Amino acid sequence: MQAVTQCKAAASMSSVSSSIRGAAVAQRVAPVRAARVAALTIKAEKLCLHNLSPSEGARRPKRRVARGYGGKGGGTAGRGTRGQKSRSGASIRAGFEGGQMPLYRRLPKLKGIAGGMSAGLPKFNVINLDSISDKFEDGEEVTLETIQEKRIMNLSGREATLPLKVLGRGELTKKVTVKAVAFSDAAKAAIEAAGGTVVELPPKEKWVRTK
Repeated sequence: MQAVTQCKAAASMSSVSSSIRGAAVAQRVAPVRAARVAALTIKAEKLCLHNLSPSEGARRPKRRVARGYGGKGGGTAGRGTRGQKSRSGASIRAGFEGGQMPLYRRLPKLKGIAGGMSAGLPKFNVINLDSISDKFEDGEEVTLETIQEKRIMNLSGREATLPLKVLGRGELTKKVTVKAVAFSDAAKAAIEAAGGTVVELPPKEKWVRTK
């Protein structure tokens, strides 16, 4: 009986001690769990501009070079020894290959516009019927000179030597006389339908060197 009583007492004491240890562990673990919950709530904060931050190690501090051999980048400061690129203010234009024939000159040119040939300069000063109808009145004469007087075109240089061509955009309601080197079919028909007169001027002869 004594042995049974001692066993029961030992069991009750062990249960009490285990409950005490459990309470102590719970007290120690509770702050840790609370901190974890707080950390989780901080991480779950909505992403906004004021809480953005770079990843760890993404922004490395700037290295101060040429400050002596005690640290990184002393002496030549990472530029190597001698040469054009080691000097201050040195710059080499794009495509320069040290004096040898560069790649963009070694490759053959393409034909036509893709190879740099222009599509050709304009051969005429062009005016449309709507401009004539807006600026001219009945009975007036439309020539390259009168067009410049009315500020429809402001020609200078090479453009001033080009002949006039009339195109058929818009409607013509004025009875005018139009003098030009070239007319589109629509423009000629519209001028004659409005009661006007079409005068085709001879083209300027191309100057040819004579021996």
